[in-house]
Amino acid sequence: MVNSLGIDKAPKDTRVVVAMSGGVDSSVAAALLHEQGYDVIGVTLQLYDMGAKAGEEVKTKTCCAGQDIYDAKRVAENCGFPHYVLNYESNFRESVIDEFADSYIKGQTPIPCVRCNQSVKFRDLLEVAHDLGADCMATGHYIKRSVNNDGVAELHRAHDHGKDQSYFLFATTQDQLNFLRFPLGGWSKDKTRIEAQRLGLLTADKPDSQDICFVPHGDYASVVKKIRPDAEKPGNITHIDGRVLGTHNGIIHYTIGQRKRLGIGGGISENNEPLYVVSVNPTSNEVIVGPKAALARNVIHITDCNWLKDIPEGGIDVDLKFRSVMKPIRAQINREQNNTAKIHLPEAQYGISPGQAAVCYINDRVLGGGWIVGTNKI
Repeated sequence: MVNSLGIDKAPKDTRVVVAMSGGVDSSVAAALLHEQGYDVIGVTLQLYDMGAKAGEEVKTKTCCAGQDIYDAKRVAENCGFPHYVLNYESNFRESVIDEFADSYIKGQTPIPCVRCNQSVKFRDLLEVAHDLGADCMATGHYIKRSVNNDGVAELHRAHDHGKDQSYFLFATTQDQLNFLRFPLGGWSKDKTRIEAQRLGLLTADKPDSQDICFVPHGDYASVVKKIRPDAEKPGNITHIDGRVLGTHNGIIHYTIGQRKRLGIGGGISENNEPLYVVSVNPTSNEVIVGPKAALARNVIHITDCNWLKDIPEGGIDVDLKFRSVMKPIRAQINREQNNTAKIHLPEAQYGISPGQAAVCYINDRVLGGGWIVGTNKI
């Protein structure tokens, strides 16, 4: 008989490695599988923390830091399954933090959580799971995995669209998806909290992480300056018509679509129309600003694509997200050479930034996507 994880074994003979961040979601996933009789092993990756000094224990509300590691270990001990902590600080710095800083220097707006899932969690941690003889690896992500009539695993948006994390998991490969399980994909966050209370987990009332784990209080620029001390280079703030409106102390402080804290006064435009960051040019070290209309784009170019379904020649109509919090919009995608693609939008959109991801769906199924490298208007 196939068990609830889709594996042809009894639960007690099915080893599941659960990625435990120390939060309520992964705690519930691990404890629930253990309650159902699976051979559960919890694994927590100790990642880099910018606030840490040598020998200090770090206590934050973000994943994989000092207090969170302690919480994950306590949950495992109380439930009665083994738990391991693996130090992946060097991997995390090389794969995630360094690229994060370099992206800002290039005038992009990166998404380190995608890179972390793509590399450290779903690459390195899956290797650990295989080494431990696991039949699968489970996480506390809010996303659905299902197997179609052809026996192919598919990725779908979570039942609770408000908590859906599919945008951050678009780079999951088919081989990884075959091995992964997401026990909470059909749940709301409220149900997870209720189950945590029922299971007696110490993380039941733990607040959700709000910041990127190595960016306390959302201060991206200070993190970039720590990693790349020469990142702040003064330059001009230039209007799209060529006028120099002021100066900045580093392009790392600006992202496309930004309206506030531009460092220029009013009275520049007719009717005092607000100005937005239209582009960031690392070559000239300029921040280009203009009216909202100058942000309009209807073509998106993406690269390093990952597809969980073939995109036919001639393109395909999809639902698209180019920011994690937006509602999907209609678009057409055409695959091109060298693992790139071009996305056409029937209506121009605003504030599309290189460094972000463009993720494609049909209904709620995740087709895949890629990294935005450019936009234009035709």
